[in-house]
Amino acid sequence: MTTHDPASWLPEDWDHPTLVPLAEGYHLRPMGPADVDLDLPAVRGSRDRLWSIYGEAWGWPPVDLTREADIEDLAHHEAEIAAHESFLYGLFDSAETELLGCVYVDPPAKVGADAEISWWVVDREVDGLLEAALDAFVPQWIAGQWPLRAPRYVGRDLTWPEWLALPDLVGEPA
Repeated sequence: MTTHDPASWLPEDWDHPTLVPLAEGYHLRPMGPADVDLDLPAVRGSRDRLWSIYGEAWGWPPVDLTREADIEDLAHHEAEIAAHESFLYGLFDSAETELLGCVYVDPPAKVGADAEISWWVVDREVDGLLEAALDAFVPQWIAGQWPLRAPRYVGRDLTWPEWLALPDLVGEPA
């Protein structure tokens, strides 16, 4: 058996959004290694909570995340975005002086969906207005601008442990 080809999960002629207005003064945009100086403090400052969310599934973020490792990780994301294999959007203030969170739009790894979407905000925004705005926005944005029929919102529709317990997607598209 072969695993599902992530490059085939989106139409070839579809262009991903590049600048997405969120709430007033905030936007989402794809990230790359040039964002390391904003990404690193956001991830390090929220590391324990992020590990509690993504650690078991992704092994991220490591306790000893270095600048070099973060640059490598962001370069990998940038390449995946260019190939339409997976997407990492940063949540920035309008002047892009700070990264306030991230949104991941990934091809399905588990049965029952055609995409797996998750997001986070930095610790100080948890339970605040910006997180509430992002929580409301992401499903609407995906429904309105992405060619997906059955996206799964991991950590929202189901918990990460429930997601991990699902069978892996093998052999055919969702």
